[in-house]
Formats: sequence, C-alpha cells, structure tokens
Amino acid sequence: MAMLDRYETSLRGLARKDRLRTLRDRSGADFASNDYLGLARSTRMAEAVAAALAAGTPVGATGSRLLRGNDPEHEALEAKAAGFFGAERALFFGGGYVANFAVLTTLPQKGDLVVLDELIHASAHEGARAGRAEATDVAHNDANAVDDAIQDWRARGGAGQAWIVVESLYSMDGDRAPLGELAEVADRHDALLFVDEAHATGVYGPGGRGLALDLEGRDNVVVLHTCGKALGASGALVTAPAILCDYLVNRCRPFIYATAPSPLMAVAAATALDIVADEPDRRERLAGLVALSGKRAEDLGLPASGSQILPILVGGNARAMALAQALQSRGFDVRGIRPPTVPEGTARLRISLTLNVGEDDVSALFDALAEEWERPR
Repeated sequence: MAMLDRYETSLRGLARKDRLRTLRDRSGADFASNDYLGLARSTRMAEAVAAALAAGTPVGATGSRLLRGNDPEHEALEAKAAGFFGAERALFFGGGYVANFAVLTTLPQKGDLVVLDELIHASAHEGARAGRAEATDVAHNDANAVDDAIQDWRARGGAGQAWIVVESLYSMDGDRAPLGELAEVADRHDALLFVDEAHATGVYGPGGRGLALDLEGRDNVVVLHTCGKALGASGALVTAPAILCDYLVNRCRPFIYATAPSPLMAVAAATALDIVADEPDRRERLAGLVALSGKRAEDLGLPASGSQILPILVGGNARAMALAQALQSRGFDVRGIRPPTVPEGTARLRISLTLNVGEDDVSALFDALAEEWERPR
C-alpha cells in the first residue's frame, strides 16, 4: 500500500548502508549475551521461582504498583537491594531502558542541566531529550569536560541543579568511567551524579556490588542496577535517597502508569543477589576469561579493554558484519555492532565474555578470529 512506501524506502536505505537489522536465533558458543555470571539458567534461581509459584505467587502483577500490582516480592527485593548496595532506598522497574528514561524525565527539573557522557546508552539520551531540563553531551570519560560544561552553563545564567549522567562500565567499549573524579566535580558544583551500573553490577566492586559502591548512600548520588545482565533475570533497580524514590513513586509517569514487573522476576532478582554474595568464584572465573581474552587480543595486535566487554574495531559496516557472519558459521555467536549504536566509522565486533563458555572456547574463538581477520572481504 502507498501509505507504507516511506517505511520500505527507509529500510532500503538502511540496507544500502549495511545497517539493516534482522532478528536471529541464539546459536553457537555465547559471545554475545550479557549473562556474564551465567545466572540466566541458574538452578538455584529456577528453584526459587518454582517455590514461589507453588506458594501462590502470581505470574503477572496485573496492575501498576499504585493499584493492585504491589506484591510482597517487589518490596522484599527493594529492601534487599537497598541493603546489598548500601543505599537508603531502592525502586524496581521493568527494565534498564525504562528506568533510565524514567529517572531522567522525572528528577531533573525545568531550569536544570543534564550533562551526559557522549557514549552513554541510548536510553539516557532519550530520557534527557524527553525531559524538562537542558541537556548537553561531553567528551567520553572526561571529567574536565563535565566541569567546563557546568561552568559554561552557570556563566550563561543557569541557576538550577546540574546532573552528571554516566555509565560506570561502557557497554560498547568496555572501559570504566572516572567515578572518583566525577564525584569531585559533582561535589564542587552541588550537582547530582547518576551512574548506570548496568554492566558492572554483579561483576565488579567489593562483593560484586558495583563500581559505584563507595558512592552509594550519598545524598547526591542515584544509581541504576539492571537485573537482566549479570543477575540473569529482568528488570532494573534504582537506588537513591528515600526522598527521591518517594518523588519517583508520586511523579514518575513510567512508574505510575506501567503494569508492575512480574513478582516472579522480583524473586529471581533477589535470589541472584544472594548468589552474587555467596559465590564469589563466579567473578573469579570470569576474571580469568577476561585475562585470557585480553592476552589473545594483544597477540593479534588488538587492544584489550580490561573487562568482559571486548570490542574489536573494524571500521566499515560491511566488513564488520562479514566477520561476524564468518565467526557465526564456525560456531561462535559474535555479533557485529554498527552505527547509530556506535559512532560512524567504528563498526565493530562486540565480544562478550560470560560463564556460558570456558577457556577452550575463548582460545578457539581467537584462533578463528586470527584466520578470518586476514581473509580479504
């Protein structure tokens, strides 16, 4: 139909740029998921969910938290998470994307400034754009650029609250934010610091409590912990001062008007926190895979990220996708990442290390990568 022509034209344009996306089944050795600790198929989590079902916990919440959708399992998870991460309160959302969007469309007010790292997740950019505050991007991992942005805003008459928004561990580059320096900038300007710990929760920090653990509990710090990555469940937890959580409950439209997450997912996430606390060997084994992959990458003349997220920069979209396809055909689930997810000219393979593979799998992947890298494409 003619009314659909513009959508078809757009899709053809993406195809010409080697940016057309399609859905693929999961197959091959897992070098693509964010199941870093291998908890998505955890027997302990499955048994906890089964026990909750047997005890009468409903599958669905059936309503928003402010109506009939507030279950004891939600509140138990929030209380456990607040204690686990050292925060005054925690609030459970349906996912990391909606939690980022919710915080940034609710807490920064008209007249405020939101300063975002240029490589932060799309959900933060979307939330900042949809919110009431002025928003600006700054150079990646540059605390001085954040400081300059706030000073420039004040010089232009900015009189509200400044917000600094970063990831602790970046999802496409695998590098860490300078949280200590950013906290100093926040203190210097009476600003709030919002840290997305999506890829650090469960993996880094004392007891797997995240890279921002030393900052949790402060009046000017809000932290996001996703439950669908290393914790192997789904949903997200915002940890913050109690007054900010109360404000979200009263003013946050994505919280007020959304059906609550399944109480079974709250059970799963709470069990995952227990596993993180009880089984530090999972983090140790993952660290071993990180060290091995870093060495193998450097042997190929490629930089190591020092984390479980290892980007192999290729450059062109077509070559990145051809390399990914070649590795998939050899039994390795490695995905190519293209703009706009990453900047133009930086298409890459995103190698994600999880406990769903072992050292032999990692070595075999890099053997295959060495061969495929040299093939003309």
